[in-house]
Amino acid sequence: MTFTLPPLPYAYDALGQFMSKETLEFHHDKHHQAYVTNGNNALKGTEWEGKSLEEIVKGSFGKNPAVFNNAGQHYNHIHFWSWMKPNGGGDKLPGKLAKKIDEDLGGFEKFKTDFQAAGVGQFGSGWAWLQVKNGKLEIAKTPNGENPLVHGATPILGVDVWEHSYYIDYRNRRPDYLKAFVENLVNWEYVESLFDKA
Repeated sequence: MTFTLPPLPYAYDALGQFMSKETLEFHHDKHHQAYVTNGNNALKGTEWEGKSLEEIVKGSFGKNPAVFNNAGQHYNHIHFWSWMKPNGGGDKLPGKLAKKIDEDLGGFEKFKTDFQAAGVGQFGSGWAWLQVKNGKLEIAKTPNGENPLVHGATPILGVDVWEHSYYIDYRNRRPDYLKAFVENLVNWEYVESLFDKA
């Protein structure tokens, strides 16, 4: 498959003070576009040409860093834009998902604390995740462009902790960015749709 940059599912200024127009312009139009461009170049002539994005991510992991890094980041970012929405966040989760968070993660407040801690604790660049593995919800973190797909899990929520995702708005205050993400940006309906498929 050829990678293409999807449009943002909302206006560049729709996330207001929590993620600025300038951040989204740089992050979506420059950084994500670079993963698309470099990924397409790296894919040429490889065994993964013509495969689905998930197959490329899983197949190239540990074998072809140029393909994997760009495919992983393309996959992560396609979902990242949809994991956010204007007036998102809050604690009104879809029922089935809320129940599962209570069962597997000790309740929503504990989930928030642990998810943010995973993001803060990821050294350097990477991601924090809510994933489904063996039927259970787990919190995880990965370096760089890695994601739960390559560790036998399905990501249903992820937050980008590369500096380009928050430095314009939060400078070096990664904890403030993560708090804002969980409390004001998460699109829980999209998380639920991925949970239902996982």
